[in-house]
Amino acid sequence: MERRPDPTSAQEETAVDTAATSTVEDRAHSVESPPGGAAGESDGRSVLPVVRHRVTRRRIQLALGLLWLLDGALQLQPFMFTRGFATQIIAPSAAGQPGWVAWPVDRVASVIGSQPVLLDLVFAGVQLALGIGFLRPRTVRAATVCSVVWAGGIWMFGEGLGGLAGGKAALFTGAPGAAVLYGVLALAVWPGPRNRDADGTGTSGGVASWFPVAWAAIWLDMALLAVLPANRSVADLSGQVSGAIGTVPAWLGDIDRTAGRWVHDLGAVSVVLVAVVPVAIGLLGLGGPRRRRVAAWSGITVALVTWIVGESFGLLGSGMATDPNTGVLLALCGVALLGVTTPVAALHATTSWRTRPVPDDRVGQAPVGQAPVVGVA
Repeated sequence: MERRPDPTSAQEETAVDTAATSTVEDRAHSVESPPGGAAGESDGRSVLPVVRHRVTRRRIQLALGLLWLLDGALQLQPFMFTRGFATQIIAPSAAGQPGWVAWPVDRVASVIGSQPVLLDLVFAGVQLALGIGFLRPRTVRAATVCSVVWAGGIWMFGEGLGGLAGGKAALFTGAPGAAVLYGVLALAVWPGPRNRDADGTGTSGGVASWFPVAWAAIWLDMALLAVLPANRSVADLSGQVSGAIGTVPAWLGDIDRTAGRWVHDLGAVSVVLVAVVPVAIGLLGLGGPRRRRVAAWSGITVALVTWIVGESFGLLGSGMATDPNTGVLLALCGVALLGVTTPVAALHATTSWRTRPVPDDRVGQAPVGQAPVVGVA
């Protein structure tokens, strides 16, 4: 006696396949067919599905544009037009640095000190122009190139490589420097091919697929800095957390003082955490989409905590801040990690084994005695 397949079982199997496929697609944001045909077809040519991202290059570019505008506005503060900009902001970056870092910083400080008004107007104008460039889709490419060059110059000559060469830089004191993060983020959201987007700007896709490697390098560097001799004692860490007391409003000084007390009470545990947590955040960022999300949100949380208790909100109200400091840029890196491009080829390979495509003219048809064949797209 011939045994016929149970239609109910076939439907249940189809439902399971559909659910599994949807789960995989959700993890890679969403997949849709390109205009003009079914997935995999466009004008007779075979193409892969299009991935739509929640965090796009364009959104990160807009954030960078707003931050550059903020930097330009901060550069127009009255203090910046005085010699104090050179002697109290630029020159201290050379302290404790090796000669090859300290010498160019000192030279730049000397030049700025000789013409503070003119050069400050130039600095403000460049940063405002970069902000506008990122906000306008048609000028994003030029703004990206210019911002990488400008940020590199600031990192070298203004921040002294973020203090990394001196061995005293740390997570709570602004390492690795805001400028270098500006450059990394700009490269990570470099516009893709213009013909991929309806507006012809190439900014709708996700963040570059190499960005998790940069993310891991940044956080592993934080861990390395935490174990340097100048940073690995409880007293050093407590001082970094509460170091801005006296230069910030009383309420913010109270927050820094309380955080410093907590670090002191935790003792060696606090030092271990500052070294171990960055390692975990960095390595998780190299994993799959789910691990990247954990790394991103953990990194955002840590970045915002350091921005509050170590960097004191970037001292934005002091009249001497040139940028919002590293915490904000590090948090934006976490947002960018959420939008990292998932290679569509890998997604296609992952989902294809769960599907059973059939020709359109055969869907719903089956030999007598068999359940209808159902194609899962």
